[in-house]
Formats: sequence, structure tokens, C-alpha cells
Amino acid sequence: MLSQYFKLEQNNTSVKQEVIAGTTTFLTMAYIIFVNPSILSATGMSKDALITATILASVFGTALAGLWANVPFAMAPGMGLNAFFAYSLVLGNQITWQTALGVVFISGILFFILTICGIRSLIVKAIPLQLRFSTAAGIGLFITFIGFQNLGLVTDHPVTLVSLGKFSTTVVLGLIGLTIIAVMEVRKIKGAILAGIVITTILGIIFGKVALPSSFFAAPPSLKPILLQLDIPGALRWSLWGAIFSFMFVDLFDSVGTIMACSYEAKMVKKDGSIKKIDRILEADAVATIVGSLLGTSTTTTYIESGSGIAEGGRTGLTSIITALLFLTALFFIPLITIVPSFATAPALIIVGIFMFKNVKQIDFSDFEIAVPAFLTIILMPLTYTISMGLCFGFLSYITISVATKKSRKIHFIMWLVGILSIIELILNVI
Repeated sequence: MLSQYFKLEQNNTSVKQEVIAGTTTFLTMAYIIFVNPSILSATGMSKDALITATILASVFGTALAGLWANVPFAMAPGMGLNAFFAYSLVLGNQITWQTALGVVFISGILFFILTICGIRSLIVKAIPLQLRFSTAAGIGLFITFIGFQNLGLVTDHPVTLVSLGKFSTTVVLGLIGLTIIAVMEVRKIKGAILAGIVITTILGIIFGKVALPSSFFAAPPSLKPILLQLDIPGALRWSLWGAIFSFMFVDLFDSVGTIMACSYEAKMVKKDGSIKKIDRILEADAVATIVGSLLGTSTTTTYIESGSGIAEGGRTGLTSIITALLFLTALFFIPLITIVPSFATAPALIIVGIFMFKNVKQIDFSDFEIAVPAFLTIILMPLTYTISMGLCFGFLSYITISVATKKSRKIHFIMWLVGILSIIELILNVI
């Protein structure tokens, strides 16, 4: 039954392969269970309730992607979007978190309308093929950077901004995990990323860097303090439409960039460059945002960590269902999940970054007409720490060069709209 519903044979996969992939995706993104509540609780929201909301939003979005779109993509409250929610919208603009949830809800509704009208899928099709490759490569570089940060190998520096970290015990253990994954990948041993995470965590326990929890089971915290607490009328104030637009822009291009990158890795891209099931993926993404706001969390979006499961062979929605089930199980085993440290999952992000960066070979850097926007897209994602900023500069430079070289006729009319949106987003970020 599973094989027929998810079309495992047609996608050259198996139940075992999908289970490994789904587990790997879960382990690489399980950090959101704790990071999201930590960020959003700065607004005064209940941290315990946020843990439950984060898990349920992840379960719903990921299961929807698996059942509705049959793709190996996972969803959860987006990093960056949660920081914007807490620090810019609530604390910066001095509005209540209830109103901020209303902003998220409205942006989700507008997203859904754009999706069912086919505008979001048109945007994906309008992006030149080589810019899509640069998007995948840029996200690969971005998540590799995040991986090295989580590992502690790359740290901040007051003068040079980044610097080499000290070779502490945890850094060494993480590098051992990275080596294990790399060697297993070279030898084409399945489950390499998952094995690396598990072995590194065990080594952390042995060397006293990972503490076993006092208990493995606990009842999930109540959702009541934040459930259905959004203030929609308050969010409809004219002064907040800029915030609504920012949420829409960042979610649109973060999710589109992630979907494109993961789709290439999952072999979901057709010969003409179009992505299979793109409409259903985008619909699931929009609905997940709406439901997430009702549960009491910031924008839910497609996660780039889906690439870790795809790298392990995940090709269908069964991967997503396994990930969703593990998130659901996490409601009752929160103490156990906390023992998987960031230095154990960091190597997985680095390896996934390598997988995605290989798309750079598809870009013709001898042609400056595409080399400049492609390079800006790739390099500015990690340097600005935002996928959407890299896309902004990539889109605008592509349009500018085409106009300057009298080749504006080849620009898809949707790209002109994307360019205007990119300018607005840049202005909003500067103000």
C-alpha cells in the first residue's frame, strides 16, 4: 500500500531508504524545537507552549508536503522569519505578539491566493535556469557556513567578522563526524549522514560533552496560552502592511530558493527546467503558514535541511511522513531529543551544502552576463545570512545587465515584477 501511494518503485526508492532519509531530515532540523521557542519567547509568549506549537506546526506542514505533494520536503517555523517576528515586528515596532501573529496569518492568506492563482509557480518559471542553479549553489554555501558555525570551527571576530575557532573537544568530535560521513559517502554506504550524527553524539557522551537526560519521557506542554490568540483586526492597520510584505517576500523567495535547490538534488526537475509538483508544494507551504499562525508560531516554511534526507536517498512523500511522525513522537520525548548536540548535526549540514554546491558546475562563468548575477546570488546568501538577500541582488543585477546590454526583451514579464519587489525589500531592510 505504501509503495503504491507514494510510488516508491517509480522513484527508485524503498521503504527502508525513505525511513533513513526521513530520520536524517528530522535529526538535522530537530534543533528548531528548542531554537524557535527561545527566539519567540522574547516577545512574552509562553516558552513551554511555543515548544508544542513549534512541533505541531512542523508535523502539519511536513505531513501535508508528504501526503498532498508527495515530496521529501520538511516544513517548520522558519529561521530568520522568527527573528524578524520577535525582534523587528514585536520588540522593534512595539506591537503585541498577538498582532504579530495576525500579520503572519494575513501574509499566509495572501500567499495562498497567489499560489492558487498560479502566480508563485509563474515566478519560479520566470527565473532564468542558470540563476536557479546559482540559487541551489548559494544555499549550499549558506548552510555549509551555518554548519561550520554550529560546529564552532568558524566564529565571529570584531575586526575580520569571521575567524577560525579553537580546536576544542566538541570541534574535534564534529570533525570526526564529518570525516565519518565523508568516508561513508565516498564508499557509497547508505545512511552515512544519520550514522555520522549518531556516532558523534555517542562520542560526545563518552567524552562528557553530552549529558544523558534525567528522564526520557515527559508530557507535552499545554498549547492554551498561545492557541488562536492572533489579533487579525489589529494586524490590518496600514502601518503594518510593510511588515506583511516583508514576511511575504522573505517567505516567498526563501521557500522558492529552498524548493529549487532540493528539487535539483531530488531529481524532480524536468528537462525544460520546470519542477514537478511545484503547485502542490507551494500550496502546502502557504497552508502551513496559516495553520502555524493559528497554533501560535511565526511563518512556517520549507526547510533547507530537507536536503540532508534527500542526500540519503529520500525521493517521495514517505520521507516527509517519517519526519512528521518523529516530530509528533518528539512531543513526548523532548528530554531525549535535547541530547543530540549541534556539533553532531553540524557535519550533516556541511555535507548537504557540498551536495547542493555542486550545481555551480552548471553555470557558465565565462559569460559575464550570467556570471555576475549568479556570483552575487551565491556569495551574498552567506555574507548577508539571508537567502532572500542573495536572490534580491541576483535578480536586480540580472535585470540591470540585460537592460544595459539592450537585451531586455528576453526578460520574462514576471521578472520585472520580481525586480520591483526586490527593490522594495531592499529599501525595507535599509530603513
